[in-house]
Amino acid sequence: MNRILVAGVGNIFLGDDGFGCEVVRRLAGEELPEGVTVADFGIKGVHLAYELLEGYDTVIIVDAAPCGGEPGSLYLIEPVLEEVAESPLVQAASEGESALVDTHGLEPDAIFGMLKALGGNVSRALVVGCEPEDVSDGIGLTPTMEGAVEPAVRRLVEIIHRLHTTRELELSLLAAKNPGKEEKA
Repeated sequence: MNRILVAGVGNIFLGDDGFGCEVVRRLAGEELPEGVTVADFGIKGVHLAYELLEGYDTVIIVDAAPCGGEPGSLYLIEPVLEEVAESPLVQAASEGESALVDTHGLEPDAIFGMLKALGGNVSRALVVGCEPEDVSDGIGLTPTMEGAVEPAVRRLVEIIHRLHTTRELELSLLAAKNPGKEEKA
C-alpha cells in the first residue's frame, strides 16, 4: 500500500500564511483512499519531520508559497530530495557546537534536511502552494486566498487518487491551475 501524508503547514496568525492549514482542514472531510493521512502541522515543522519517520512513501506539503506570481496562483512543486542538505542544526551539533533554530518557522527544505539528519527518508515529496497576498499579522485568509482553497482541495484529491492507484504522477498532467483564471503555460 502506498502511504501518503498530506501535511498542512503555516501560521494562522499571519493571514494568508494559514493557507495550508485551511486546505487540509477541508480536505479531511473528503473521501480518501486507505493509507492516506491528512494532518495540520501548523508551525510545528519539527513534529512533521518526526512524523515522516513513520514510513510514508509520499509527503504532500500544503503551504503558502511566495514564488513571485499573482496572488491566489496555485503551484505544484516537486523538490529534488537528493539535493537537500542536512539540517544546519544537526551539522552544528555533530561538530560539538550549540545552535539555535526557530522550530516554528521551518521551511520544507529544512524539514527534509532534518528528516535526512534523523536517518529518515521519503520516496517522493510534493508541495502544493499558493501565492499569498498578505502575510501580515491577522487571523483569516484574504478573499483571494479563500478563493484558492477549494481548487486546491480538488487538485489534492486528484493527486492523491493518481498517486494511490499508480504511484506515478506526471507533473505536467496535474500542473496546478489558477482558480478562476485562464491556465498559464
